[in-house]
Amino acid sequence: MKPTPSLDGRIRVVVASTILLSFISFWRAAAIVLSDLGSTAYYVGGIVEQAIGKSAPWFVLGVMLFSYAVRALYIESSAMFVRAGVYRVVKEAMGGTLAKLSVSALLFDYVLTGPISGVSAGRYIAGLANDVLARGHLSFHLPEELVASVIAILITLYFWRRNTRGLHESSDDALRIMKITTVMVVILIVWCLLTILEQGGVVPPAPVLANLKFSSDSLGWLEGTIWPTFTAVAIVVGFGHSLLAMSGEESLAQVYREIEQPKVTNLKRAGMIIFLYSLVFTALVSFFAVAIIPDGVRAEYFNNLISGLAMHLVGPEWLRLLFQAFVVVVGFLILAGAANTAIVGSNGVLNRVSEDGVLTEWFRKPHRRFGTTYRLINLIVVLQLVTIVLSGGNVYVLGEAYAFGVVWSFAFNAVSVLILRYKRPDAPRPWRVPLNLQFGGREVPLGLLAIALVLFTVAVVNLFTKQVATIAGVGVATRRRAAGQGQLDQFQLETGREIGSEALGCRPGGVLVPVRDYNTLSHLDWVLGQPETEERDVVVLTVRLLRQGRGAPGLDDDQMFSDYEQTLFTRVVAIAERHGRKVMLLVAPGTNIFDALAQAAVQLRAGLIVVGESEVMTPARQAHLLGEAWDRTPQDLTLTTRLVVLRNDGGVQRFSLGAHLPELSSGDIDHIHQLWVTAVKELGPDIHHRDIIRAALDGLDEDLQGDASKGRAVERLRRQIERSQ
Repeated sequence: MKPTPSLDGRIRVVVASTILLSFISFWRAAAIVLSDLGSTAYYVGGIVEQAIGKSAPWFVLGVMLFSYAVRALYIESSAMFVRAGVYRVVKEAMGGTLAKLSVSALLFDYVLTGPISGVSAGRYIAGLANDVLARGHLSFHLPEELVASVIAILITLYFWRRNTRGLHESSDDALRIMKITTVMVVILIVWCLLTILEQGGVVPPAPVLANLKFSSDSLGWLEGTIWPTFTAVAIVVGFGHSLLAMSGEESLAQVYREIEQPKVTNLKRAGMIIFLYSLVFTALVSFFAVAIIPDGVRAEYFNNLISGLAMHLVGPEWLRLLFQAFVVVVGFLILAGAANTAIVGSNGVLNRVSEDGVLTEWFRKPHRRFGTTYRLINLIVVLQLVTIVLSGGNVYVLGEAYAFGVVWSFAFNAVSVLILRYKRPDAPRPWRVPLNLQFGGREVPLGLLAIALVLFTVAVVNLFTKQVATIAGVGVATRRRAAGQGQLDQFQLETGREIGSEALGCRPGGVLVPVRDYNTLSHLDWVLGQPETEERDVVVLTVRLLRQGRGAPGLDDDQMFSDYEQTLFTRVVAIAERHGRKVMLLVAPGTNIFDALAQAAVQLRAGLIVVGESEVMTPARQAHLLGEAWDRTPQDLTLTTRLVVLRNDGGVQRFSLGAHLPELSSGDIDHIHQLWVTAVKELGPDIHHRDIIRAALDGLDEDLQGDASKGRAVERLRRQIERSQ
């Protein structure tokens, strides 16, 4: 038998619209966004000053203040669409064509994030090495652009390998990096203030037309025209070059789905933390650089501005070099993390929109061993490597192109949210961008209008001032290859808000079989061939993994069941038909495979979970991680579920999840009984076997809690483990 067909012959698949998430606090959410947003502080000040002159810090400050308005925009759109993202919002407001165009801008952004982050990290390392060589009176000097390019290539290749293998960092990594970064930021601010108090500083010139010194590259096609002589145009041009300081804000929409309740309140808290942190860090770095580093040498540090600051602080040279090394290490961590995010984000974007015809299905075929979309990852990495080589390690060129994608991504989102105010006025909005006036019974969203107008104006001006970025960006948007039409009509998709027995029509105590790679379905084949499962319902689950905090744009229901899921379930159906068994098909999104699996098992009240052996961890490790997820999942204490791992050699290992009765051998039971017999002689017949066990547990607990006895207790347990193996 195959899965139950509907009346029109299509196979029934339940698509769960409730995401199975590992919910995170607003602190972790802020850390995820800041690990992207904070990396720009390492290079934005130098890029903007090269473009518009010494008034750059004022424009960076203006952009960071304006970022609060952009953040408000993302809060409204995220609150409307839990699975937010530019693609989801623009498609809802303006249709699929413009949604693809908006994602092209986002993809352009992501493809450039990796090179600019990697090159910037390389610049900081090369700058530190040259400073050390100069202090050592050595004539040898490293070519910074070449070194930066090589390091950027190595970083990209390293994360290419990690992503091909499916190994990603978590929100814990982002939080740890931001803790280290915060230490560096506090030291930097305090030291800069002490330096200014001791030797004074220079205030950047006011951001007026007379003080703006545009380079020929910064004006693009406007060079030689009358337009830059108008104050308003000049201010917009300067603002457009500075908008790079906001890159990373797009991660806010992705992290919303994972924030714990109350979601909107916690999103606003995270937004405030992000705003204050980025305002202080990014803006102050630019101001301190102009105030402390002399004009004659500041240009030497445009590509590693914070290193330049470190070397011009007051104090002994060895201490400044030590702090510069700390700055470089922190910068390498945060910039390398941003480079990894670029690969992950690009992969997520391409995976989602390829279902709408942007790329052929060939690109999305999974790796035979790791199950990752390695061809998409290869494409992204090749584009990034080509970008690094063509840029020659020039941070300014990369930054200008990067800003182009950032502003158009913001502009599309702003205009779409504005359109939805009129297109769907009655849609539930837990939070709105402020400044909404009522005229004649109609709402006029002045706040949204102002934000959209500013972003769209800057985006249009950027078309004329960023020649290379405009040509490249338009190329990315127009070079789309149509994919063949999928045959999804052989499956009937039914959306359910929750995963439950009623939605699937299955009984409690069934078998849950998670699948991901259609090349490794031997564990499903084993389940369907076992006599012990004949009377149980079998649910085949595939979890659509979403990137924690950053990933791809939100998924529509049709995107949840793509051509890949079609191919996967086609193989599942073939195996079920071969065994003459009925299986139920389920698709659910989640950010952590173990949390998703535990939640699905609890909601289905499954008695058995059967998985294949992982390529990257032992069965015991698989059981341990699922056990931790099981303990995090609220559940009925009467639920008893076991995990079965089918090893690659055909063997089977079984594990119990959560609190459960231990498996005692006949020798263990006899040992307990003999202890009871001895105790009865001393205490009388009122003592029971459970008292023996309870006393032994209490004694072990006391030993583990005591400082003196803990070591002996641990050693005793270790010997017991060795005897049991």
